[in-house]
Amino acid sequence: MTTETDDRRQTAPQALPEAYAHCAAVVREADHDRYIACLYAPEALRPGLFALYAFSHEIARVREAVSEPLPGEVRLQWWRDLLEGDAQGSVQAHPVAAALLDTILHFRLPIAPLTGLIEARVFDLYDDPMPSLGDLEGYAGETASALFRLASIILAEGRDPGGAAACGHAGVAYALTGLMRAFPWHAAAGQVYLPADILARNGVIRDDIVRGRGGPGVLYALKELRAIARGHLARLRDLADTIPPQIATAFLPVALVEPYLKKMERPGYDPFRTIITLPTWQRQWIIWRAARKAGRG
Repeated sequence: MTTETDDRRQTAPQALPEAYAHCAAVVREADHDRYIACLYAPEALRPGLFALYAFSHEIARVREAVSEPLPGEVRLQWWRDLLEGDAQGSVQAHPVAAALLDTILHFRLPIAPLTGLIEARVFDLYDDPMPSLGDLEGYAGETASALFRLASIILAEGRDPGGAAACGHAGVAYALTGLMRAFPWHAAAGQVYLPADILARNGVIRDDIVRGRGGPGVLYALKELRAIARGHLARLRDLADTIPPQIATAFLPVALVEPYLKKMERPGYDPFRTIITLPTWQRQWIIWRAARKAGRG
């Protein structure tokens, strides 16, 4: 980070506790699964995790906050400028930005994964179909996998803890599941994250999805994507020994992937209308059980 960024961070240090509290509230409301997982991290490290996840939410929600892609690009550019030390205006006026910069400095987070996450989210602003499975896995890697990796560095208190391959597979499994859960909203908004190559194999085109008429082909495409997500889960399990106990908390949300996938396989599942979720108590129990298992590690 540049000296200019350091100076901005130090302009109002008394505001940082409020900024971190704001981030915790954002994550609790918008990303409750990760919020639950954060509670198993050491208390001193939770604010950094909340800042990271609140930043991710800010970037992910840009499309819904704008009416056209261009204003969305401008917003994303502001975040890029922030990370590169060129943001205009008072960073302290944006609590997520203030907390993120402080977290980057405190834990020596690499900037490249953060800017890569922003760059990947440009795709969200447009209605272009996802070209291929490889593109989708790349998108998942730049977004969700990057978060697993950065959270691991925070939990390792700024050191490289290893486990990069595990972060990659965890992120892809988690992201694919999240995109399938969000299918009803994405389809209604004209967004299609199902890869065009998988859709073509199942006789579906983008217009079928945005018009809500995919038929059996959509179900088969989603079944194929669930199998791919489970393949990444299997590879993650094979890499369990590469995940140091210190960073196990970062992986706790992955415990919810299989339960979510199973809900998509129940009779009557309609990808355009069925909301895939679990009661709060059940998600808390699943994550608690995963945390206990990691503790026995």
